[in-house]
Amino acid sequence: MKNAFLTLITSLSLISLDSAAAKPADFGQTKDGKKVHLHTLKNDNGMTAKISTLGATLVELHVPDKDGNLADVILGFDDASGYQGDDNQYFGCTTGRICNRVAKGKFTLNGKEYSLAINNEPNHLHGGVEQSLDKVIWKAKEITSKDGGKGISFTFTSPDGAEGYPGKLSVTVNYVLLKNNTLRIYYSARTDKATPVNLTNHAYFNLGGAGSKTVLNHTLKINAENYTPTDDTLIPTGKIAPVEGTPLDFNKATKLGARIAKLDDTAALGYDHNYVIKKAKGKKMNLAAVLRDPKSGRVLTIITSEPGIQLYSGNFLKDQTGKDGKKYPHRSALCLETQHYPDSVNQPTFPSTILEPGKKFESTTVYRFTAK
Repeated sequence: MKNAFLTLITSLSLISLDSAAAKPADFGQTKDGKKVHLHTLKNDNGMTAKISTLGATLVELHVPDKDGNLADVILGFDDASGYQGDDNQYFGCTTGRICNRVAKGKFTLNGKEYSLAINNEPNHLHGGVEQSLDKVIWKAKEITSKDGGKGISFTFTSPDGAEGYPGKLSVTVNYVLLKNNTLRIYYSARTDKATPVNLTNHAYFNLGGAGSKTVLNHTLKINAENYTPTDDTLIPTGKIAPVEGTPLDFNKATKLGARIAKLDDTAALGYDHNYVIKKAKGKKMNLAAVLRDPKSGRVLTIITSEPGIQLYSGNFLKDQTGKDGKKYPHRSALCLETQHYPDSVNQPTFPSTILEPGKKFESTTVYRFTAK
């Protein structure tokens, strides 16, 4: 990766543009009557990102193919009501306070046991039920970065005890769209009490366009020699194991559907695995994955400061109706969720997710789109 590009994506200083803020669009309201707005980012190439104040959710992402034709490449809904219904499977949202799973919804911190909602029996999933970060209204304002990107900064303060988590947590999520068809997501957080934090975006991608029948024809490369094996409830065992010789090996670009049938009868019901990203010495940002749709030529390159990435192959998509009346069939999209490893709060050998008062949580993930 060229040094100039690494410098570009790690430039995170942001300047408020309140005086130039465009009026956001109406995106409906929550069940309790709170207004939801939709903010739009667009660059000179036509690439467009739309983000909702409900869950700081990435709702639309239009990118060009090899012929310059634009398509929306992520799953979602036409308004806020869709994101509050049973058909929503965390489409595009900011996920936390802890993304992924916590074993039995419990952890002990500084000698005290905390209990979280059990919403993925028998475990806790993606931050909870009512006050998880995907279900709340965030404040939003326009920003720009020193490298010329236009963005939206979302902020939310999760109160002490929300969903069972300790500490008042102040969270910021910045979406910045750059001229070279790169969308950068920067997360930061501070707390007044020690608490676990593990944030990600839960976008479902199909580079052929949302509503395409399958994602199994995409080729995928994951920059990982190891993964974190799990038990039958998808909680890591604490071990780190090699992917070589298993259906999980994507060190070389491979069709997603080439070996997925070997996982059909496992607890994951396909791919739902955390990979240990291979890090370059001295680099904060590292290549995580490269996804390509052979037909459209679109390529998604993911670079992140996180140590792990979760591959999920849309195993529970159920042909629900999404944006523009399009159906989302089984395995018609995949997630590539940059993260700390699942259940890290209960795994002392994993990289820590504990944020202490006076410290700042920071995480960056970059989605770079090309076409060839």
